[in-house]
Amino acid sequence: MEGDQKRGKLFCHQKMKIRRRKVGGKIIENDLFKQDWRSRTKNEILQYVFFKWTLVLIIGLGTGFVAFFNNLAVENIAGFKLLFTNSLMLKDKYFQAFAAYAGCNMVLAIAAAGLCAYISPAAAGSGIPEVKAYLNGIDAHSILAPSTLFVKIFGSIFGVAAGYVVGKEGPMVHTGACIASLLGQGGSRKYGLTWKWLRYFKNDLDRRDLITCGAAAGVAAAFRAPVGGVLFALEEVASWWRSALLWRTFFTTAVVAVVLRTFIVFCRGGQCGLFGEGGLIMFDVNSVNPSYRIADLLAVIVLGMIGGIFGSLYNYLVDKVLRTYSIINERGPVFKVLLAIIISLLTSCCSYGLPWLSKCIPCPASSGDQCPTVGRYGNFKSFQCPPNHYNDLASLFMTTNDDAIRNLFSSGFDKEFQLSTLIVFFAAIYCLGIITYGIAVPSGLFIPVILAGASYGRLIGTLLGSLSDLDVGFFALLGAASFLGGTMRMTVSLCVILLELTNGLLMLPLVMLVLLISKTVADCFNKGVYDQIVEMKGFPFLEAHAEPYMRNLIASDVVSGPLVTFSGVEKVANILYALKTTKHNGFPVIDEPPFSDAPQLCGLVLRSHLLVLLKGKKFTKQRMAIGSNVLRTFNAQDFDKAGSGKGVKLEDLDIKEEELEMYVDLHPIVNTSPYAVVETMSLAKAAVLFRQLGLRHMLVTPRMPGRPPVVGILTRHDFMSEHVLGLYPQFQPKK
Repeated sequence: MEGDQKRGKLFCHQKMKIRRRKVGGKIIENDLFKQDWRSRTKNEILQYVFFKWTLVLIIGLGTGFVAFFNNLAVENIAGFKLLFTNSLMLKDKYFQAFAAYAGCNMVLAIAAAGLCAYISPAAAGSGIPEVKAYLNGIDAHSILAPSTLFVKIFGSIFGVAAGYVVGKEGPMVHTGACIASLLGQGGSRKYGLTWKWLRYFKNDLDRRDLITCGAAAGVAAAFRAPVGGVLFALEEVASWWRSALLWRTFFTTAVVAVVLRTFIVFCRGGQCGLFGEGGLIMFDVNSVNPSYRIADLLAVIVLGMIGGIFGSLYNYLVDKVLRTYSIINERGPVFKVLLAIIISLLTSCCSYGLPWLSKCIPCPASSGDQCPTVGRYGNFKSFQCPPNHYNDLASLFMTTNDDAIRNLFSSGFDKEFQLSTLIVFFAAIYCLGIITYGIAVPSGLFIPVILAGASYGRLIGTLLGSLSDLDVGFFALLGAASFLGGTMRMTVSLCVILLELTNGLLMLPLVMLVLLISKTVADCFNKGVYDQIVEMKGFPFLEAHAEPYMRNLIASDVVSGPLVTFSGVEKVANILYALKTTKHNGFPVIDEPPFSDAPQLCGLVLRSHLLVLLKGKKFTKQRMAIGSNVLRTFNAQDFDKAGSGKGVKLEDLDIKEEELEMYVDLHPIVNTSPYAVVETMSLAKAAVLFRQLGLRHMLVTPRMPGRPPVVGILTRHDFMSEHVLGLYPQFQPKK
């Protein structure tokens, strides 16, 4: 959506009634859309409203179903792997058990990495930074393509089932956004999935709204937290928010909750693994004693500070690892798969090997759970221990990540995990989480962060023992909250997600306190992990606030040339030359005599619209306005925003030699009311205006008359620190 040039203010000399259509945050006002608007009946307008609500309903249904399928597949694949490994261990075939365990993990890892490396590289990683960037106005290649959706779903299943220290929550956000994008662009012509009734939503505004709903639905489906999903979309991913969007996201997440509840009821017989255990509450800590003293608040404050320090260090190390892996991944798909295999073997060695360092513990007499555990679930894994004993480290490693969190959050038996076990598990998960994120598999950060935070939280709770009234299970929850706050830097949405996850409403004040402290401490060192990834990937992300040095500059200070403009009726050769020699997405259109008394701005025309117009070949041999012929030839749908990679390209044009000297009338497709600022406006003020309006182009006009009507064009690249500080290095912050 980027890559534009510098130009100026536009007001058309013609007075016209308008058809308002939002694209990229701007209002497109031209003859073609005016005609389309006049032709719309009241029934068609009602259809638009009805279809939009229908779409958000389908997004909720689709995301909920994918979440159920994801959980079901992970539980069954990982469950089979663990049961097979356990059966070999019961026969004292320990080497064969490791070979089977590591072999299954490697096969699943190769499947996940192969999908990402060869089918859709954009599906690797969490996907939240990419969705966040898209909703900020950045259309990165293939991040929401149907192939990305396919790989995200199955790659996430294989990656999580392979035992990687990753979660499926981040990929679920990306999955929901992909489902919404697929519907918003009217399907996919490449795969033969198109629906004409979705033509109403082929514009940036509607698609952005739908993708926001999809991201919220992904969080709601992953955490079974519908309200948390809405707040996550508001706090973390959406750059523009409206009350109507709040209502739609709330409806979408409610649909997800209903779908999940339906599947939970269906799975109560146990045929779906642990999916639905506890209903909509995944990790219930409601039995925890809610009373606490002033001394406990001090412990919570310390826990928050530790979470902030560990979280900022985690972000720093993840950034370094991602930069290192990017060098390896650039060498080709084979190296991506090899890296995934190496990390898989390392993870398998840690998961299977470290429990051998832990001594066997006698089963607690007071425990209500079966000990040792029979099967793939439970807190008391026997591993290599004799009867009536269990291996506490195996109870955390030789299970799924969700089950490990349940074990850490469990209450009622303070000595369930030894101090050495919690220290080893924290160190292993902390390090494995860092080196795993960045390989070519769909991987979320939430679960590794929750695991590491819960382990050191429970460690502190165990150390305090009788000195605190708080249960060790609740200390694990507070540790997870502190680490989440230190890495993600979210507060309200994380707080609500954790409450919906754990049913711990009575502990709301302590969760709020630990989140605020951890975020404050971590902010002293670096940015949140998603902001760092956005920056590392080179996305030109616009922050909500302008940099302080921008107050010392004006709009004209950062525009650059040469400026490319078109006449209202322009020669085909000139347009083709400009399209070939520049990457600009918008061009000012200036009317000159005989179409006006003096040069004056008529509007802004988009590259994509020029390509469609040139492909239609409505040319004339004489320089004359033929707008009415253009209106009869084209309709508004011809200029709708195309799906990913499906628009008219320069290579698609077949312009003959004699047609190059002909003329084409641009007036019908010119946006006659673009946003413009005077050249003396503060750059900081222009930056805030640019972001708040969600613009792609901002025209800069001269302050004094007698000059050309266009000084330049501001795009998001002109507000990037790299560009501005490159022009004015004296504003570089002192280190």
